[in-house]
Amino acid sequence: MLVKERMSRHPITVRPQTSLNDALRIMRDNKVRRLPVLDDKGKLVGIISEKQLLYASPSPATSLSIYEMNYLMAKVTVEELMTREVITIAEDCPLEEAARIMDDNNISGLPVMRDSKLVGMITESDLFKVFTELLGARAWGLRVTIKVRDEPGTLASLASRIAERGGNFVALGTFWGDDPTNREIAFKVQGVDQSTVEQIMKDLGAEITDIRQTEA
Repeated sequence: MLVKERMSRHPITVRPQTSLNDALRIMRDNKVRRLPVLDDKGKLVGIISEKQLLYASPSPATSLSIYEMNYLMAKVTVEELMTREVITIAEDCPLEEAARIMDDNNISGLPVMRDSKLVGMITESDLFKVFTELLGARAWGLRVTIKVRDEPGTLASLASRIAERGGNFVALGTFWGDDPTNREIAFKVQGVDQSTVEQIMKDLGAEITDIRQTEA
């Protein structure tokens, strides 16, 4: 799966001269927490987050009057607060690469570029949605988590034995185990009962760490 398949297209943007007040209003009206900043030629020149804007806003404990606060906030522009060194990603990058970049840099969103043109935004909210699909959060079935040795053919054996018993996978994900020699596999199946799955796991030598029936 690529970034372009799950990014938000036509992202809301602002200009460098946009005021702090206007930027906050745009974020709240559109329910976003970051805005790419484009210059008059449409070039990406920065990014501004809700956190940056709130930090720059006067404290509620200030001695300024409401009129003075509004005046000062109207004078502060996005250009003064934005991050200029923007980390971006190409639209044809794998989704997991976007997740890795966000995690490594402790950021929650990336502008998506096609050459030098901004074409979208990919955020942690988009990744959460993918995660719910990956583990079948909206599908009913028998949800199973197992621990297996990290050996070639493990997934193939699991899939073929489930299929032989009439089971159908609706979700499957693999994760690091508690040491380099093993992996955890979480999957959800339909068409096969719990006792059958437990016997299959026993035959495979897999340790069941969790098993439960879930509803859609």
